[in-house]
Amino acid sequence: MSTPPPFGFGLPGGSGEPGEPLDMSQLGAMLQQLGQLLQGGTTQGAVNWDLARDTARKESASSGDPSVTDAQRRDVERAVDLAEVWLDPATAFPISAAGSAAWSRAEWIEETFPAWQRIVTPIAEQVNAVLASEAGPGQGLPPGLAEMMPEGLPPEAAALIGPMLGMARQLGASMFGLQVGRGIAALAGEVVGCADVGIPLTTSHRPVLLPANLDAFAEGLGVPVDEVRLYMALRESAHQRLFAHVPWLPGRLEGAVDAYARGIRVDTGRLGETMRSIDPSALSDPSRLGEALGDDMFQLEDSPEQRLALLRLETLLALIEGWVCDVVESAAGALPSADRLGEAVRRRRAAGGPAEKTFASLVGLELRPRAQREATALWAAVRERRGVAGRDALWEHPDLLPDHEDLADPVAFLDRNEGPPLMPGEADAAG
Repeated sequence: MSTPPPFGFGLPGGSGEPGEPLDMSQLGAMLQQLGQLLQGGTTQGAVNWDLARDTARKESASSGDPSVTDAQRRDVERAVDLAEVWLDPATAFPISAAGSAAWSRAEWIEETFPAWQRIVTPIAEQVNAVLASEAGPGQGLPPGLAEMMPEGLPPEAAALIGPMLGMARQLGASMFGLQVGRGIAALAGEVVGCADVGIPLTTSHRPVLLPANLDAFAEGLGVPVDEVRLYMALRESAHQRLFAHVPWLPGRLEGAVDAYARGIRVDTGRLGETMRSIDPSALSDPSRLGEALGDDMFQLEDSPEQRLALLRLETLLALIEGWVCDVVESAAGALPSADRLGEAVRRRRAAGGPAEKTFASLVGLELRPRAQREATALWAAVRERRGVAGRDALWEHPDLLPDHEDLADPVAFLDRNEGPPLMPGEADAAG
């Protein structure tokens, strides 16, 4: 059975059978077609980040991205200021930064873009490594092309094939950049704050809200929008306090993502079929290429190591989300709609919105905690027994944190790790 040509374009003048001579006269035309997708951006590493940023900005703008008004900025500032006051007795972590910010979706994309580069790069590099592992020995040939030329590159082809392979690698980086840009744009259309996805996306630790998305989230809840704004300000500020005062946490999350990424595999057969189905003359149209790639190119390796890496990442995300929920529930007691808003947020985080699902399908990374209710219950049990300071002290070192088994039995975790419970007066003093 013959192997289809690599990257789908076929090699001009040949049938694709191993050893079939190449028609060198048409390679230039093929390279020109490949170059259509590569124009307008530079590639550094495994992802064309210029294309990713441009795609995210354009797709976000196409769905509507109103500028933030002065009135909206004042509303956000007042909500965050009040949220910080309410949070002070609910956590031992002090205010993370002075002031607040109200962003449009385009501003969110620009300000969080460096974080997405850090998060996605390990995944993209793993994809490249998987593809390279199937290349021809010593020549860097893509799968299929190596089988067509088992004797290696003929001398007369090397000068032309070399640039083609370079462009093929650049094409792969552009494809990844396109997909990542689409995922970031989808997230920008749904996130309410800068910490909405549970991972730190900025280093300033300043609470941020997106008024347009907040208004959309408030629709249909039957809750005054000012209460929704205050509740989401509480969540955003709590996240930022945690990230600001637990210095090892961002690195731990990035390490968990990196470990997770090492188990990702690429459906190379599907990739080849997709590329063979694309007319090279249409490669310059990102939307058509994105539709052809679909939403399940990246899959997880079903191995004990990968399952453990995924479990660790999900547990850490759940602990972050559970801590925020416990802090906000304690701080928002005076808010009439607190219970209703808390349940709405839990449902949203547990199920994952369309944007989170889009991002997961595009780069193989899910950003939602699967055990957030269990984690919230554990943090509440620690607070009731140890007080606020005792609960927050568990973030002093990663080895102090509960693991996934502890989420099912908070009392056993406390008994095993923290000695006798504090007396009520001591707990009040600690909190």
